[in-house]
Amino acid sequence: MSDQDVRFELDGEVALITLNRPEQLNTFTGRMGDELGQAYRACDENDAIRAVVLTGAGQAFCAGADMSAGEQTFSAADASEQHFSASPVAMPAWRVRKPVIAALNGHAIGIGLTLALQCDIRIVAQEAKYGVLQVRRGVMPDCCAHWTLPRLVGLAKAADILLTGRKFGGAEAVELGIASRALPAAEVLPAALAIAEEIARQTAPLSVAVSKKLLWQSSELTAEQVEHSETRLHQHLMGRPDAVEGVVAFLERRPPRWRSSVTRDWPEWPNPSDAKV
Repeated sequence: MSDQDVRFELDGEVALITLNRPEQLNTFTGRMGDELGQAYRACDENDAIRAVVLTGAGQAFCAGADMSAGEQTFSAADASEQHFSASPVAMPAWRVRKPVIAALNGHAIGIGLTLALQCDIRIVAQEAKYGVLQVRRGVMPDCCAHWTLPRLVGLAKAADILLTGRKFGGAEAVELGIASRALPAAEVLPAALAIAEEIARQTAPLSVAVSKKLLWQSSELTAEQVEHSETRLHQHLMGRPDAVEGVVAFLERRPPRWRSSVTRDWPEWPNPSDAKV
């Protein structure tokens, strides 16, 4: 993997992915999208990785699309190509079977914010500005923002954000429900890494992976379908070594030693249509 637009580092069981164009405020390029997708796939396939943190190099998280091409930035020629997608990261963060935490250490504008909306947890900088500004550039929100954002904030607030293209600060990002915490910029990445390290130490990898997938599916399911899926997934997890280890480690007051493998022990996913109505 090239380190030109994305930097990938592994510290123990936590992967740190850094958008790496600091001189350009990490503005998004096609190469960055390709490399970010590769990094996500590597995290998904490597059982040694338990949690992922996504951040930006320098003072920004991602200040939007790279507009160095001027009036050709959103040219129709790009959109006519067969490989064009409004979601240019081939494996979105929600498909990674590990928690992905976005450490928005600075401004996240346009695609910078819509990429972060694909993550599981977001921590933002109090001083920074955030917004989905695409309608102010003659295009429209991307990266499945019309799906991710209403899940987080509801339809009315999503309309306020997407249809006005307005900017807002870190405190309002928390108030809206986009982020779980707003901290001084220097504290954002350490806080995200601390969450990732706690996940790596305390949680069973297969349990987290199946819970994450079902959580992202849940808004498309009925209560009966969720109950059906939870039951089938519980049946897959219960009686396995980790279901024993979690209890024994708690009773013995020691760190757990997990044995499950996300890649090797992944369940056959429940079919929602099998749920009883």
